Amino acid sequence: MASENHSTIASSEHAEHTDLLPETLASEDLLANATGPVEFSMTNDYLFKTFLQRNNKALKGLIASLLHLPVEQIRSVEVIPALDEGDSLTEKTLIMDLLVSFNNDRIINLEMQVINEHNWTDRSLTYLCRTFNHLNKGELYSQVRPVIQIGFLDFTLFPETPEFYATYRMLNIKNHTLYSSKITLSVVDLTRKDLATEEDKQYHIDYWTSFFKAETWEDIKTLAKQNEYIKEAAETVFKLTRDQQIRRQLEAREDFLRREREKQWRMETLTAEKAEAEQRAEKAENDKAVAEQRVEKAKVEIAELKRQAEASASKIAELMAEVAALKATK
Repeated sequence: MASENHSTIASSEHAEHTDLLPETLASEDLLANATGPVEFSMTNDYLFKTFLQRNNKALKGLIASLLHLPVEQIRSVEVIPALDEGDSLTEKTLIMDLLVSFNNDRIINLEMQVINEHNWTDRSLTYLCRTFNHLNKGELYSQVRPVIQIGFLDFTLFPETPEFYATYRMLNIKNHTLYSSKITLSVVDLTRKDLATEEDKQYHIDYWTSFFKAETWEDIKTLAKQNEYIKEAAETVFKLTRDQQIRRQLEAREDFLRREREKQWRMETLTAEKAEAEQRAEKAENDKAVAEQRVEKAKVEIAELKRQAEASASKIAELMAEVAALKATK
């Protein structure tokens, strides 16, 4: 998504600096100073991407949860390419998907999407295919690394079949034989934590969802006490949201997302009004057709009544003629 904002954010060597948070503050004291409403939700895709780039431990914890793995099995995670926090925010850098190399043997694409643009299936497939096409010149097809595309959606993708954490792969439509294990699509529905399975809860995917959607620091601190990786994430988010230059970018992103939501709301409103007008027009046409059918039916009934009346008049005339003939014979 593009933004009108082109200001510069803090470079990595200065990003930790803040006028609101002393550099020397011990990490265990960070969350103790975090109280009240959360200013910037983790569903802000700029904050989502930036804090995962900043904190490798939090990134490992999130990926371990999503892939249902013990963290110990994750030897390394590397963001590729990292968002350079010293660059201006351009249309290119505001495509807020995050590419991660996992154990150097697979690639994970993470995306936070809060606005339902009604194109996620096509968009996620585009991300997946673009990422899967990563072979360098001279490399064999067998060397292609598995790719996993995971979208965190603040809306329900398929309302008819809602699911908290859904995973899709390419299967034979008749016997469900797996075509390839190298491409996987997953969706976390941030609005349907109520549908989390026991397995989802076992790997704390519901905890991460609560963290992303948390409205107060008290809620976040409760989660941090139960999950060390969320604690890492929370501390990094707290630092980032105290950095004045990062805050300006977060505010710009919030403004952009707010405008996008407004445009989406207007589009949906206009679409609904158009659909309602079309329904009214269709109903009017149906009513007109029904009325015309009734008129035609009435005409047929009137014609039949006239025919019956004429037949009755003819019968009466015949009877009167018979009566007259009888009288004449007497």
